[in-house]
Amino acid sequence: MSAIAKGLKRRGRLMAQAVSPPRKTLDAIPTQRPAGHRQQPSDGYTAPLAPRLVDSPAFVLSSVRSGSTLLRVLLNSHSRIRAPHEMHLRTVHVRMSREFTADAMKELALDREELEHVLWDRVLHLELSRSGKDVIVDKTPPNTLIWPRLHRCWPDARFILLLRHPGAVVQSLTSRRADPDHEAIRAEVLGYAEKLEEARQHLPGAHVITYEDLTADPERVTRGLCGYLGVPWESGMLDYGQQDHGTFRPKLGDWSSEIRSGRIQAARQADPAAELPPRLAEIAKAWGYPV
Repeated sequence: MSAIAKGLKRRGRLMAQAVSPPRKTLDAIPTQRPAGHRQQPSDGYTAPLAPRLVDSPAFVLSSVRSGSTLLRVLLNSHSRIRAPHEMHLRTVHVRMSREFTADAMKELALDREELEHVLWDRVLHLELSRSGKDVIVDKTPPNTLIWPRLHRCWPDARFILLLRHPGAVVQSLTSRRADPDHEAIRAEVLGYAEKLEEARQHLPGAHVITYEDLTADPERVTRGLCGYLGVPWESGMLDYGQQDHGTFRPKLGDWSSEIRSGRIQAARQADPAAELPPRLAEIAKAWGYPV
């Protein structure tokens, strides 16, 4: 009877899977939640923070098309700073494949989210160890959308907020796309801008710079960054073309001829005649940009 019961249970599960609609892979901007929000597991258990191998990593928070790849290669040119290509940690997940797995992890004071945090931390530590450096900076623009979780994962993390005039970001995205959807582009830029402004308001210890200042006065800006990261400034940071920064290709950062040139080039300014949506204009004004 026991064997028959197990067989029927298994058949029912397989039949349910067979008639269920296919799962969709989510690879878009996640639903925004209030800062510090944490989704509770179904059983209500939340694991405590596990020890970290990297106590104080740094994260660049920025919109796409805001010069984050330029900032990365400048930082990576420092003898003590490792700034690799975009790592997309938020897309690295842990799956508990059996019904008893969560109970087993709970006995180890772990839940699914904390397991992912431990894995993310191990990835950063591995990259840092391979580089032989002692400071790691992750510049992945979508990290901006999950900054509260990064702050939860690493309470002592450091954050660099890289701002750029939202109008210039809209122009850059529009020029890069063959058949641009203008409404979708403005919505995408607004999504990033909202999270950046949220981080600016809730992370008082963050270091804020602008892309315009970085390109106009790179020595002053990189000196300030080095001070924030606790390392001495090195003039070789400005000559990033002499260093190996890995592959420049889509999905891992900017791959344009400008970044491949090895030279810091002036930022393209926003079109003063272009009108921004009201909320985007409001954020731009809060960041000190003319609108």
